[in-house]
Amino acid sequence: MSYTETLSYLFQQLPMYQRIGQAAYKADLDGTNKLMKLLDHPQRGLKCVHVAGTNGKGSVSHLLCSVLQEAGFKTGLYTSPHLVDFRERIRINGQMIPEADVIKFVAQYKDSCEEMGLSFFEWTVGLAFDHFRSYEVDVAVIEVGMGGRLDSTNVVQPELSVITNIGMDHTQFLGDTLDKIAKEKAGIIKRGKPVVIGRSQRETEGVFRGIALQLDSAIAFADQQFPLDVPESALTGTYQTENFQTVLIAIAELKRLGWNITENQIEAGFKNVMTNTGLRGRWETIQEEPRVICDVGHNTEGIKHVVQQLSKERKGRLHLILGFVTDKDAKELLSLFPKDAEYLLTAPSIPRALSITDLSEMATEMGIKHDLFHQVRDAYSAALKSTDPGDTIFVGGSTFVVADLLAAIQ
Repeated sequence: MSYTETLSYLFQQLPMYQRIGQAAYKADLDGTNKLMKLLDHPQRGLKCVHVAGTNGKGSVSHLLCSVLQEAGFKTGLYTSPHLVDFRERIRINGQMIPEADVIKFVAQYKDSCEEMGLSFFEWTVGLAFDHFRSYEVDVAVIEVGMGGRLDSTNVVQPELSVITNIGMDHTQFLGDTLDKIAKEKAGIIKRGKPVVIGRSQRETEGVFRGIALQLDSAIAFADQQFPLDVPESALTGTYQTENFQTVLIAIAELKRLGWNITENQIEAGFKNVMTNTGLRGRWETIQEEPRVICDVGHNTEGIKHVVQQLSKERKGRLHLILGFVTDKDAKELLSLFPKDAEYLLTAPSIPRALSITDLSEMATEMGIKHDLFHQVRDAYSAALKSTDPGDTIFVGGSTFVVADLLAAIQ
């Protein structure tokens, strides 16, 4: 199979949570453990940092990876979902996994994966760990897909675990209270291995401290440490402040464990994070005049941060290109945006997308005047035609709306 045919097979044959939602979710590690056995356990001996959390885990993972690269370590990075190219999920020193390696892996293990009934995410985790072993990385930064305890990535024995924060997201899988969600996220804490928590919260601090105590794991809450001087970064979202502190405390913990990382390397890692790792979609400016900004924030806390920054930075008329997925409270998210904006409502190009018909009904009930577009690219074209050079266009509401935008302009 060609690379295109290989990807088509994967997307069509293997259930993928990002595309279809709950039907693809597996609440156990049975499939992953079977796959690790098939691959002769590539996760064993893999030095890694394991990152979970409701918001910020992607930014934290990329920043940690960038710093480790600048420190001279051959660094793997596993993240999800991808925005434009599937291979974004698996990188070594910023370079995406070669197409030939994806083709080879699928051809070799296709029949076995089908027999085991693996999910898309399980398959991808196996590909990542096998790739990191084949290329002999010094360290890998592994981002949790969802939750922690039952996530397919949770077969590693990390040098350090990091949990950014806890919010009300994926409640149908992780629990309907912050403490229940915290218990799921805390599942990545391993016996005798330190953990850094990005944000101390009244509802969750006791959960984390209790589990860390049971596992004899040193625990540090980043926001309870003395504020550190944050290097200049290519990430300009105001919400990154918390992530920066979390990363700096995590690096301090790695240094305590004996990892040789200098202040100059930390500064370079922060400054070069986008070029080092390929990170996209975090308060990213696409163009000026009119200014076009996109952000992958997709839950209540993430959207609140976006709106706060929009209130500070918007110029001229504000044009909002928004779309959502069915397993989010789209009405609540829509209500967070300013009412004096011009709304261009659309749907991301995945089966989980909230239809423009349903979204239009919500907007009408809320008294929001809007225009409808079947595709993100159409909404973007219309916005560009109707704006003045001094206006602001924001694109978001869902990771997959941003993905469609980046694919369209690419």
